[in-house]
Amino acid sequence: MARNGYNTPALDSGRHRYESESDVGPTVKSLARLCSKDEDERAASLEELSQGVLACLGSDRLISKQTLLNLLRVSRSCPLQEVRGRATELLRTAQEQGVEVPRALASGPSAFIPAKEMLKEVPDQDILIESFLSVGRVDHITLVMAMHPAYLSCFLRTQHALLEMDGPLPRHWRHYIAVMAAARHHCSYLVQQHSAGFLDAGGEESWLSGLEHAPTKLRSLQTLNKLLAHRPWLITQQHIQELVCPRAEPRWSLAELIHAVILMAHAHSLCSFGWGCGLNPEPDHIGGYTFQLPSPSHLPRSPHSPLSPAHEDGRQELGDGAMEVEVLMQRMVELQQQEEECTQEEMVTRFERERSESIPTTVVREAPPDLVLRLVEDPEFRYEDFAPKGEQSPPTMRAQDYSWEDHGFSLVNRLLPDMGQLLDEKFQVVSNMTYHRMAMHEGVDTHTLRKALWNYIHCLYGIRYDDYDYGSVNVLLERSLKVFVKTMACHPEQTTARVYHAFWRHFRHSEKVHANLIVMEARLQAALLYTLRAITHYMR
Repeated sequence: MARNGYNTPALDSGRHRYESESDVGPTVKSLARLCSKDEDERAASLEELSQGVLACLGSDRLISKQTLLNLLRVSRSCPLQEVRGRATELLRTAQEQGVEVPRALASGPSAFIPAKEMLKEVPDQDILIESFLSVGRVDHITLVMAMHPAYLSCFLRTQHALLEMDGPLPRHWRHYIAVMAAARHHCSYLVQQHSAGFLDAGGEESWLSGLEHAPTKLRSLQTLNKLLAHRPWLITQQHIQELVCPRAEPRWSLAELIHAVILMAHAHSLCSFGWGCGLNPEPDHIGGYTFQLPSPSHLPRSPHSPLSPAHEDGRQELGDGAMEVEVLMQRMVELQQQEEECTQEEMVTRFERERSESIPTTVVREAPPDLVLRLVEDPEFRYEDFAPKGEQSPPTMRAQDYSWEDHGFSLVNRLLPDMGQLLDEKFQVVSNMTYHRMAMHEGVDTHTLRKALWNYIHCLYGIRYDDYDYGSVNVLLERSLKVFVKTMACHPEQTTARVYHAFWRHFRHSEKVHANLIVMEARLQAALLYTLRAITHYMR
């Protein structure tokens, strides 16, 4: 595995061979300096990069494969036009000189959302520029989330604090924990991304070849990792005690453990978002590029192909789609005006009915790549319904007994200063975010719909709110939406284009991404609540 986290087989056709990844000349430094916030330094580094590449082309020196892939990535996603244009120009010049240059296999960040639609719905380039200058790239996650800049800003702050800021865990451990977590959902996108971060932070390459090469202390997280990913309601204080008690060997401090738990839950929920939005591999990741010339069978799939039936405005040619929107709006109004009061018994019955409803989600997917599978322990352990029919289900977690606001927030802030605040801000933003529109309608109050989505996900995880009528979930969430939400929250690796396009057929893609964000954050909070409750019980 190369330094950027993927295999780099030798290429020997064309006029130029590619030099080893360690012998990349001045171009790596020039690329790094492109992220300077100083315009003059950026301009100087751009000139240095150009001269370095052109010098290689005019001599016997070789351009590294990694440099070519970095140029491809910058040419595709850099929000600074002068940088993006120069990278494109350098690749074209190299190709004219006989160098085999890579090309991206996908036309945009998402296999589900047409690239033109995404560009149209990203209102704020400034946040993309800030991201590029801060972390050196604008990845596909950022590009899709940029449809909702208020949320993206919170997300980037939280992720930066988790991975880069001062904390109890070393930086390379943080990325390795994220790799372990992403592998549970077969998310090669995040595995590759955090593998690159792990190596950049000084991690040992051998750790990425299998869990058995990682330190015992990191491997001791595996049980917690699989429970957090698939059945967090099974986490007890015993799991915490085995890691942090004085007799534990090796022993985790509570601060280290809470940092690791949040990293794992963050990565698990981000897998849901990645699969739910159909993220394509990055141009410099395995599966994201090729050195072969395009042929008709390798051309990017048309946005109007059967697997991706949405128009570029995100709407469908389905006559009943508009009627579905009207019916949903009418139901929302009726619920807001409803004055009927249910008994507590009826509320519990409605919750149990929703929780035990059979929503099929299983599809057959091809086996994940080896770079993922070698980092998964007990791969057969998956999500099971919280209350399988005919089985004794674990007790429901009543939000009134243990909630984020009253319990989890303060515990996180105590053990990992400021992280509780960052997470809380993210939860608040995604819950309250609204544009007062729905499909083709403006001036719409979507509060009841957003709340139904959030509470339905918590219901799937066995969390009940005493003051919420779960009858609203059945009224507002059509079956195709429930299939999407349950798949994304519980079996994200089984999300398909068909599942994505089946719900909200007349809605904008940005509205579907908003739904994805709600699923991601509700899932994150649910998993954290079970773990934080176990930690609270241990500390008593």
